[in-house]
Amino acid sequence: MSLPAPAGLTPDELARARAARGFMPDDEGEALARAAAGADPALGPFLEVGSYCGKSACYLGPVAARAGTVLYSLDHHRGSEENQPGWEWHEPDLVDPEVGRIDTLPRFRRTIHDAGLEEVVVALVGPSPVVARHWATPLSLLFIDGGHGAEVARADHDGWTPNVAPGGLLVIHDVFTDPALGGQAPYDQIYRPAVESGRFTEIDACGSLRVLRRALQLAAGR
Repeated sequence: MSLPAPAGLTPDELARARAARGFMPDDEGEALARAAAGADPALGPFLEVGSYCGKSACYLGPVAARAGTVLYSLDHHRGSEENQPGWEWHEPDLVDPEVGRIDTLPRFRRTIHDAGLEEVVVALVGPSPVVARHWATPLSLLFIDGGHGAEVARADHDGWTPNVAPGGLLVIHDVFTDPALGGQAPYDQIYRPAVESGRFTEIDACGSLRVLRRALQLAAGR
């Protein structure tokens, strides 16, 4: 089963999303937008865990706007483990010289402003587990692209996937079944528990992006 096309973005929106700072490949970003276009906004808003500088929000935000909903974009904006000094994905210009720590929030806000998405993309700034403990709104789409350590990824699964409404979508980035291609935490700690629970079924994939739909009800015995 494949999700509907087109991606739900105009050529200008697509170009802006591709040009935004971040690490998501173009084809996976377009798959993310297609997934969003297939979500039912009557089930609730969109929410992403891990926004970095706003690239994924540029794929999701315009779709949310046309669907008459909003995208909540959650990040502590201090960078994931792999963004810290000495790691492969560290970007020194994102370090706040006053505190000596990464701060991606100013870049995120500028990206959302330049994309004309300030009315639809709502920034949530704080630790994912803390926000999840106090979140009660069902979601039509949940996109998880947060920290890639095992404990962090499992916390995102445990804290956020229960909020996906029945019939809603769970989209996971950086799912690698082969350790030679990438870290295993999103696969082992988010994707597998979601599928093995019986609550979610994979309906689409592109590169390392996986799209799952939550069952309307659990099968007997689950």
